[in-house]
Amino acid sequence: MSNNQGDDFLTEVTSLPIHEISQDVVVMEKVLPVTSKLPLKITKPEIRTSLKALTVESIFATVFYSIIGGALLTNFLLEQGADCVQIGLLASIPQLVNLAQPLGAYLLERFTSFRWYTLIIFASSRLMWLILLPLIWLVTSSRITGCQVVQLTLGVVWITNIIEAFGRAPWSGWTAILVPRQLRGRYFGFRNSLLSGSGLLSVPLLGFTVSAWPGGTAQGFGAVLTLGIVLGVISLASQFWMKDVNPQLLKAKHDNTSSQPKKIDTTVLKDGNFMKFAFYLAIWCFAVNVSAPFFNLYMLDNLHIDISVVTIYNGLAGAANMLMLPLWGKLADRTGNRPLLLLVGVLVAVIPVLWLFTGKHEMTMWVLFPLLHVLHGATWAAIDLCTNNIIMGLAPLQHQSSYFGLSGAVAGLTGAAGITAGSFFATGLGAGGLLVLFAISSVLRLVALLPLMFVDEQRSLALGQFIKVLFPEWKKAEPLAAND
Repeated sequence: MSNNQGDDFLTEVTSLPIHEISQDVVVMEKVLPVTSKLPLKITKPEIRTSLKALTVESIFATVFYSIIGGALLTNFLLEQGADCVQIGLLASIPQLVNLAQPLGAYLLERFTSFRWYTLIIFASSRLMWLILLPLIWLVTSSRITGCQVVQLTLGVVWITNIIEAFGRAPWSGWTAILVPRQLRGRYFGFRNSLLSGSGLLSVPLLGFTVSAWPGGTAQGFGAVLTLGIVLGVISLASQFWMKDVNPQLLKAKHDNTSSQPKKIDTTVLKDGNFMKFAFYLAIWCFAVNVSAPFFNLYMLDNLHIDISVVTIYNGLAGAANMLMLPLWGKLADRTGNRPLLLLVGVLVAVIPVLWLFTGKHEMTMWVLFPLLHVLHGATWAAIDLCTNNIIMGLAPLQHQSSYFGLSGAVAGLTGAAGITAGSFFATGLGAGGLLVLFAISSVLRLVALLPLMFVDEQRSLALGQFIKVLFPEWKKAEPLAAND
């Protein structure tokens, strides 16, 4: 998407009627205590500047996370001797630590600034990756073993993800405040499309850099990790252009005279509709993560495909993601998120079965793997976008952090359980274990869609109406069928 398109989109935000752009602001003002010193009103120019800064922040952060959480780190650990269980643990740690997300929402109540809370959290976690740089130098000089590097790297992954878990729900709550409700589908589709484009360009280049580095792939990974840390810190600087909000002003009930200790918000637990969605999320995350971490492992370890080629495949997924996100975003604004999750969820469930037809031959290398990654990127664009938007839509504005915190905890616990189960299952079945795992994941993904059918989303079309929107010619054909 070009810069002109981006400017046109952000101009659309500030050209909306004032009652539309400030709908969320009005809702927030109704719940503010009259004694608040900091007004919560967000003007059109502030929203425009905040959305630009949020987009820039996310682009730099995407490159950082693609280095410390994707195929590049997996390949580095495999070369140091990591086994299937350790690769599974690498993927499960970010999921498991999400159990701390509700605590992050609770800690946020002690702060008067979203910005400074998130800066403290994410700066601490990103700078801690500097610990890995001397480890890479030590292993390349044979002063420590690869096994020790794997263990120490997993320790860094543990610590940094625990720290970040405290900031994920507040960060999501902050973005929910800054992005107008009417534009969430289009904006996040636009932003995520740019992020996919960033991954499309950066990940293959980083993969080639690691593969072709003169000192070896370990030193190459150290070089790209250094670049990633720098970009991760730069992304945090962009937050200073985002409109800061005082979390204290979002409380629905606030008694300035109360001397009772604060309690963790339990409103989300009483929301029956959201708990149905949480039940779907739990089964879905377990089903997906049974196999998700092992697709790269299958290519790198079982088929011995070079890391540069794997990053090209991932780049194709990023390209498909980038191209489809604007379409999914506009469609979600028009039809709602739930029917889109249901329809695309079926496609996502089929993908692991298609991996059963792959192998180390030319057809797989040049046709099947590219097509599978394109399908993966296109469908997951809708899943990620709609899941985030439906949580924002179901959560009352003053409880956004609590809802995102519970969602993260549920997804983290069940996702980690899925990865753990998948790791031991694949190890126990030997060479063919991963392919069996992919088939099991497909069945579980289909089962996970059942609870989503009972979730009620405002402004969401019924599944039959949604299909007619996608295929309007079917609606035109109905009278002819009746005459027959």
